[in-house]
Amino acid sequence: MTDPARPVSSQTDTERFRLLVNAVTDYAIFMLDSNGFVESWNIGATRLTGYTAEEIMGLHHEKWFIPEDRERNLPMRILQSALDHGRHEDEGWRMHKDGTRFWASIITHKVQNSSGQHLGFVKVMRDVTKRRNIEIILEKTRTRLAQAQKMEILGQLTSGVAHDFNNLLMVVSGFVPTIKNLLADNPRGLKAAEAIEVAAQRGANLTRQLLSLSRRRSFDPAVVKLDEIVDVTRPILGGLLGGAVNYVATISPEVWPVRVDASELQVALINLTVNARDAMSRGGTVSITAENTNDAPGGPEGNDLRGEFVALTVADTGDGIPPDVLAHVFDPFFSTKPEGKGTGLGLSQVHGFMHQSGGTIAIATEMGQGTRVTMYFPRAMEEAPAQARTDPAGAQQVTGRRVLVVEDNPDVAAVTREMLLQVECAVVTVGSPSVALQMIESTEFDLVLSDVVMAGAMNGFDLALAIRDKKPALPVILATGYAEAAAKAAKMFTVLRKPFGIEDLNRALAEANVVGEPEVLDGGPRS
Repeated sequence: MTDPARPVSSQTDTERFRLLVNAVTDYAIFMLDSNGFVESWNIGATRLTGYTAEEIMGLHHEKWFIPEDRERNLPMRILQSALDHGRHEDEGWRMHKDGTRFWASIITHKVQNSSGQHLGFVKVMRDVTKRRNIEIILEKTRTRLAQAQKMEILGQLTSGVAHDFNNLLMVVSGFVPTIKNLLADNPRGLKAAEAIEVAAQRGANLTRQLLSLSRRRSFDPAVVKLDEIVDVTRPILGGLLGGAVNYVATISPEVWPVRVDASELQVALINLTVNARDAMSRGGTVSITAENTNDAPGGPEGNDLRGEFVALTVADTGDGIPPDVLAHVFDPFFSTKPEGKGTGLGLSQVHGFMHQSGGTIAIATEMGQGTRVTMYFPRAMEEAPAQARTDPAGAQQVTGRRVLVVEDNPDVAAVTREMLLQVECAVVTVGSPSVALQMIESTEFDLVLSDVVMAGAMNGFDLALAIRDKKPALPVILATGYAEAAAKAAKMFTVLRKPFGIEDLNRALAEANVVGEPEVLDGGPRS
């Protein structure tokens, strides 16, 4: 038995190919002559670009290229590449009929007959805008993740180093007042002691920056008004700038209050002002302004933020930041200043500070025109309290107190004891929380001052909780330089941030010098 004969089609191969191409709707498939003018146009091309065959036939294929690409002669360069190599593949912006843009993937093939004669080109084009947007989001996510991982690793390293360094600075700076008193009649020795004091302060500032960029520095936020903070910082900033640079600060009292660590904000302003000054070798103007806003950009990591913010801007009229440098300005230890002129931690400190403050930071710069660094702080819903006057008699209120110092570093314990003796306190030092608990059972104390981070099963915070249970009326001060530890401890106890001096110690002693029953706060008494 033979197969039935296949019916003979009256369509030519060319007609069948034309019908097949025209049936494709997800891809734009069209032909160009050897000069780039449209000779065929399928339904997919109409669907993609918005042009019908009647509108586009006979027009040059540059019609749907964006103006920037037409100016650099990209349409003809693509055809020349396909002519030279037989095929050209590229991606780029193309235009719909209504002028909107889409990201296209295009393959251009050279067409020739059996004799090798060049007849024109076939182009296959599809819209890959969604794919490109997803790739951009993924790349931003990868970049943010890599930055977060880098900061976490750096934070673990620097926080450990900074903790030990803080203890060393406590010993150096803590004994300086004693040395100065002993050398009061020795000008040469006194000058040396003052140099040690300055070096210790610089070391403390460096430690502060390291902990800020790693987001592990003790953080003490309070509701403040930016006009008051900038006003208090004005003399310092003016002194940093010198005579060649003008300083202008205009902060309206109508700017919303914000919740920040005021001392860290002052450090951030100083860092930004110094950077602005160094960018204006021929002089110029540094201006500080603030305004209320309803949104904030994502900054170096994260999407745009929504809500009510206060934008605090430090602007200069300097040289601007080159694009290759701008990409690295928040990297720790990255600096364009000459060796010995900067630590590379200034903007890193500001970046870490803004993260801890729940805000973000953005930089706008133009070469030869200057730079604007804007810090976006979330608005505080409560009003800032009136500025309290310092009580000069505060230190005298704690004289004669019996203080138990709990510190596992003997050198830090010694310098803390020396400070307490200077304010006429009776001092007992122990090296572990377990011994401290035994001491308070057998000896009466007016106050306990304990380090938080200590070796062993019990740390300072655990000790403070145990004391609260055993003797709730006994005040406790916890000393630490860690942000997490300070934030946890500050909810229930007075916190003394390391490295501290005798003035800091006096303030903590006065704050913790509670008479009567302890105040209940967050479910527990506050000592």
